[in-house]
Amino acid sequence: MITQTITPVTHDLGQFEVRRVLPSRERTMVGPFIFVDEFGPAQLDQGAAMDVRPHPHINLATVTWLFAGEFGGAIDHRDSIGSFSTIRPGTVNLMTAGRGIVHSERSPQAERDAGPKLFGMQTWLALPDGREEIDPAFEAVSELPLIEDQCAKAWVIMGELWGKRAPTTTYADTIYAEIVLGATGSLPIESEADERAVMLVSGQASVDGVPLEIYRLAVLAPGKVMTLASETGGRVMLLGGEAFSTRRHVFWNFVSSDRERINQAKEDWREGRFPKVPGDDEEFIPLPEVPKTVSYP
Repeated sequence: MITQTITPVTHDLGQFEVRRVLPSRERTMVGPFIFVDEFGPAQLDQGAAMDVRPHPHINLATVTWLFAGEFGGAIDHRDSIGSFSTIRPGTVNLMTAGRGIVHSERSPQAERDAGPKLFGMQTWLALPDGREEIDPAFEAVSELPLIEDQCAKAWVIMGELWGKRAPTTTYADTIYAEIVLGATGSLPIESEADERAVMLVSGQASVDGVPLEIYRLAVLAPGKVMTLASETGGRVMLLGGEAFSTRRHVFWNFVSSDRERINQAKEDWREGRFPKVPGDDEEFIPLPEVPKTVSYP
């Protein structure tokens, strides 16, 4: 049973679109997921690029996942603890902000020369009570469990699903997976998570016979095993996990259980007190007066 459907807010960035379903007026979180963006599929012009200049985060972890296939592409990640990683399909990049981190995301030079391809997800996980101010960290994990049969396959990106556990670090109980269904393919969606949702990102699929709408987040009723199926083939993201009992607030790139902590981060960014990103320290994104990402009310 689908209990809620959330329509994304679409941001047109010229040569590609970003669709944001969380946070929204209807719902702030699904499990620890407090921010969910889907971007692409897109083929940018030669010489064009995705250039997300250095910007800060606190009290969350970012998860970047690119889809394999025609529009897979690549993204260079750099951050203020010295990490560098070229994000490619099949590898999950987890950046833990904790007490504070700055990072940038840009198209690699080879992508710029050919015309960058973009198709994937970026999500944020709120860090649980008592762990919001942990040390910043980064990991790129490519040895992910694959569940596969003739008409369906799924990559477990985070947590445990279908009897397989991803080695990716989790701070709260988390489930996250990409599911690719062939024609007449189906896969059970397990019921253990407190909260869970699915998003159709390409093709066609249904949950217990109810069709999914492309790019909409379909929140599922807890405690019931459901069947995800496709008649013609489709790609679906499954996400969720532990329900948080303490409210989280969002302003721009900052998430916290404490509004004053967010105000402090805003001031720290204005005054240049966050660390720099080695190799990408000449530009930055200023603090916006009216951010696109906020919690409601």
